[in-house]
Amino acid sequence: MPWGSPLGKLDAASLARAPPAQRRHPRPRAVGRSRRPGNIVRAAPHVQCGAKETSVPAAPAPAPAGLPPFRALPDLIREHAQAHPDRTALRQGTARMPWGALDAFADRVAATLQRHGVQPRQSIAICGLNSIAYLALFLGGLRAGCAVAPLPTGTTNDQLAGMVRDSGARFFFTDAHVPELDTVVPRIRMDLATGARSLQEWLAPEGARPEPVAIQPEWPFNIIYSSGTTGTPKGIVQPHAMRWAHVARADNYGYGPDAVALVATSLCSNTTLVAVFPCLAKGGAVVMTEGRFDPRAYLALAQEARATHAMLVPVQYQRLMAVPEFDAYDLSSFHMKFCTSAPFSAQLKADVLARWPGGLVEYYGMTEGGGTCILEAHDHPDKLHTVGRPADGHDIRLIDEDGREVPAGELGEVVGRSGSMMTAYHNQPAKTREAEWYDAQGNRFIRTGDVGRFDADGFLTLMDRRKDMVISGGFNIYPSDLEAVLRQHPGVAEAAVVGVSSAEWGESPVAFVVPAAGAPSEADLRAWANERLGKTQRLAGVRYLAELPRSDIGKVLKRQLRDTWTAG
Repeated sequence: MPWGSPLGKLDAASLARAPPAQRRHPRPRAVGRSRRPGNIVRAAPHVQCGAKETSVPAAPAPAPAGLPPFRALPDLIREHAQAHPDRTALRQGTARMPWGALDAFADRVAATLQRHGVQPRQSIAICGLNSIAYLALFLGGLRAGCAVAPLPTGTTNDQLAGMVRDSGARFFFTDAHVPELDTVVPRIRMDLATGARSLQEWLAPEGARPEPVAIQPEWPFNIIYSSGTTGTPKGIVQPHAMRWAHVARADNYGYGPDAVALVATSLCSNTTLVAVFPCLAKGGAVVMTEGRFDPRAYLALAQEARATHAMLVPVQYQRLMAVPEFDAYDLSSFHMKFCTSAPFSAQLKADVLARWPGGLVEYYGMTEGGGTCILEAHDHPDKLHTVGRPADGHDIRLIDEDGREVPAGELGEVVGRSGSMMTAYHNQPAKTREAEWYDAQGNRFIRTGDVGRFDADGFLTLMDRRKDMVISGGFNIYPSDLEAVLRQHPGVAEAAVVGVSSAEWGESPVAFVVPAAGAPSEADLRAWANERLGKTQRLAGVRYLAELPRSDIGKVLKRQLRDTWTAG
């Protein structure tokens, strides 16, 4: 079937075939890193500049040392369209959009925004399920020089309306899954072929071309709203320079014209975008799954599409590896798989390495940017308990509760600095200041809230989020330690530990567990765990759930679990 009338019609000759079956790629180049003594782990230095006031705040102008000269993503899209107009750029189900059609559609979007007076560095918002229209609109907004705010679908109506208002969006693009909201922003339906508010009616005629926009690296690329796992979502302004840094490292992992990136996480998530845009920037194809994540459907699509790259969150890897017939699927086309956004257990990494062809890379960092650690698990099978070493040009340090750097080998909060840093939390200067830490030389770092320790080889081991740490009777308890013990029981499929108020101890740890077949009673599981935990770590309670509450990208919503326990 064609890829849908809301985006215009294609005749049969304009439909591109999927890229040919992929050959096995050479092993990826090692990514060089350097390490200094103590808990300061740095790579090459870079320049950090202040921000200036614009419609959406601008960011540091210079690219980090070692990166190639800045190129704007819309310009790269144009070049691929000119070189291979009939080759598939985007695919979902039986619908495909070739590079030539994608470039033309981006032109129509940009021209329409300009017709309505939308200026560079102003914003548009998009909310809906993954679709070709969604991603093509995103690229069209970028071509107009706009900041794009991809908004999550799994929020309350009030939260979503608040994000639309906070983003300053001039237009709000949605699909049928987004309810009507209390907002005055013009709303356009991506999934309607006709009607006053349909995308087709809104778009400029086919063949429309926008006035050229010279995108600058400090301009805002997108506004990503945090998942709200610890409070009200905050708008994270990421500049084009940050995305360019992601594109620049794509060569290390085999992205190119023959790449096929399989996408099964939401386009509203930075997790997804760090994989999608490098693939497109290098001329590869992006294949999106449909509907809710289905492990068997994903594996079948990976086999059929000859996928070479994938970005998944840990819970998706867990569900995929648990498919009984996993080993029957032909996944030999894979060159590299990525993971980020949530704790990725060493045991699960080892299983993926053993049974799924291609390399495995874990990224540790925040949507806010700052510092990123990279674990190339296929090259460091003895370091699977870590999140790797700082990426090139990234300066990662550990600090104590008073903001002082801690001695070598000690625990501390992870802070980071690099060319990939947010400009600010949109319209929230106080929150921005809370997220910043400055060293003695006045260099700006982003605080992660995570507690970790560097080993002698410069690999970072995470303990927990500082906000999730339980302080019981004056003792610090890290939930991840308790969760690791619980997962050793064969009757436990998943576990999450949170701290709840205790009249006796201030806080006490409690566990929420998704039981597996043959699980004992809640009381018996608690007793089993407490026999294996330290005296100060013992669980005050265990509660079974059918599933753990998660964000769109698989993060466990621990704040919601605390509220559930308190509500009784």
